[in-house]
Amino acid sequence: MGLKPLIEITGISFGYTKKTVLSDINLSITKGEVVALLGPNGCGKSTLIKIILGLLRPASGGIFLNGDNIRNLDSRYLARKIAYVPQTHKSSFPYTVMDVVLMGRIPHKTFFFRYSNKDMKIAKDALERLSILHLSSRAYTEISGGERQLTLIARALAQGANTFIMDEPAGGLDYGNQLK
Repeated sequence: MGLKPLIEITGISFGYTKKTVLSDINLSITKGEVVALLGPNGCGKSTLIKIILGLLRPASGGIFLNGDNIRNLDSRYLARKIAYVPQTHKSSFPYTVMDVVLMGRIPHKTFFFRYSNKDMKIAKDALERLSILHLSSRAYTEISGGERQLTLIARALAQGANTFIMDEPAGGLDYGNQLK
């Protein structure tokens, strides 16, 4: 008897307007596995990620997290379980790096909240883990692309989820940070 899938994708199909991008995709991922989606640009990798996250709705098929259909899960619950690092991210507002990392704590908060000392420690620890604590008071809009990517990874770590979905997470990172 095998392990119960953490994420199970069954018969997913999806298209944009008149172009089918995904057709009858099936995938099972168990706890502890590291899975990489490989393929040429435009083949549907990012689209599949957005479907797994519940950001896009497939034409057919289902996505299950620990056996539960994600369509039936509350978005805050899903955000506490799955952290997402996008391929690219641009911010129009000059949030500090610490502010961006603290945003990972939002799924654990009520509507009106203040960040607690515990939240601050979790965010600081995530920044230290990626060796970017020195950037914490810098504006996210004024750091390099690689530093932004590390900030988004720190935000995902601070989120506290046990599953990470990363869309080209090493893009823009130097070789040393790619290995890290």
